[in-house]
Amino acid sequence: MEKPFWKTKTLDEMNNEEWESLCDGCGLCCLNKLEDWDSGDVVFTSVRCQLMDGETCRCVDYPNRQDTIPDCIQLTPNEVREIPWLPPSCAYRLVRDGLDLYWWHPLVSGDPDTVHMAGISAKGRTVPEEGIDVEDYEDYVVEWPLTVLEDAPETPPKG
Repeated sequence: MEKPFWKTKTLDEMNNEEWESLCDGCGLCCLNKLEDWDSGDVVFTSVRCQLMDGETCRCVDYPNRQDTIPDCIQLTPNEVREIPWLPPSCAYRLVRDGLDLYWWHPLVSGDPDTVHMAGISAKGRTVPEEGIDVEDYEDYVVEWPLTVLEDAPETPPKG
């Protein structure tokens, strides 16, 4: 039986279709983050990017997102190696570290909704950035993007 591409290829070896399919649609990378200039520590907020749909956790204009949001980070193998804040559930991080994908990842489950059913995604946990001053983002700091695995079921629900 042939192994799936994420078990046989490095991030650098993946084609664009494979690369894009690694995104599980959790939306965690699209949350606004705050970085402490002195320490470099990064914290997540529940404030989502203006292009992120809060229910689907997908970008509403993915192909053109960098035209609207110039500082939107385009994940590349190099970026994945350098970014310290990728959530522990992130498939790019898992593959980078030689780990397997979880049962709820759409490439494993075959269902894009399992990431939401497992409680891994940002679905229903965010607020839109419109109308919130950047100075007030500290009021929206959350830890759950870095702890989602602690509450996630280890196996799919039965039935």
